[in-house]
Amino acid sequence: MSSSVLATQASYVVLPEHITDKPTVLSFLVERFAQIDASVWQSRVVEGKVHWQDGSLIELDTPYRPRTRVYYYREVLSETKVPFDEEIIYQDERIIVAFKPHFLALHPSGNVINECLVNRLRIKTGLETIVPAHRLDRATAGLVLFCLYPEHRQRYHDLFKFGQIRKEYQALAKLTPELLLKHQRGELSLPLNWTVKNRMVKGEPTFTMKVASGEPNTHSEIQLIEINGELGVFNLSPITGRTHQLRVHMQSLGMPILNDRCYPELQPKAPDDYSKPLKLLARRLTFTDPVSGELIKLECDALSSN
Repeated sequence: MSSSVLATQASYVVLPEHITDKPTVLSFLVERFAQIDASVWQSRVVEGKVHWQDGSLIELDTPYRPRTRVYYYREVLSETKVPFDEEIIYQDERIIVAFKPHFLALHPSGNVINECLVNRLRIKTGLETIVPAHRLDRATAGLVLFCLYPEHRQRYHDLFKFGQIRKEYQALAKLTPELLLKHQRGELSLPLNWTVKNRMVKGEPTFTMKVASGEPNTHSEIQLIEINGELGVFNLSPITGRTHQLRVHMQSLGMPILNDRCYPELQPKAPDDYSKPLKLLARRLTFTDPVSGELIKLECDALSSN
């Protein structure tokens, strides 16, 4: 594993209390992470890459201790550098709101260990405790709210959970032929508004979503505010927060978001094309800080429709 990329930040797993058939920490890790070969875990332990919370190293024969944290460093064979910069938009003693560029993951996952926004912010601020209060797709750019310390996360996460924060997105999409014709005839007055409510369930493959019959579980407010050639500029307000909700709702209007690799049809897996980012941006956040009571309104630069 000497040529692999090592995470700069440790991950951890809590050893469950109910497990009694694992005599050593190593035997638990091998079974818990079955996708990783046992020899890899053995190498990590021997090389001092697995330890307790106090930093003391775990050995090959270290006994299993229920309800304790085991820290380890994830590795991948290679990791692609995302050539776009994050930016801290706002910071106080509890939170950071940062701009996440397209293609940058929010946190470590799969083959991503260091090239993610959480890790970049931890390095930039020197605070290893930073955690996101909500999620944003890797393909989507825009504002993300982080807590500097985990003990504050629940209060800020609840803003999203209970709809107490206003999120506004911007998207670019090709107009339907009907709308484009109306615009060319001068018969279209802006803004044009849609309320989209439908039921979304997991698609195939399961990281995609699809519209199904039944009681609606999603709600978005969508507004066409500008037209440039055949492209429309849209403001989108997700009232609910399902995975890929805005992307599916735009598709349901017959106007999938420009450069969307999942909708209307899933594109073959391929390296990122940095010249064709998904034209979806989390542009504004408005909320009352649950600790200070202060009204906070933040926004980033708009997408270019030229």
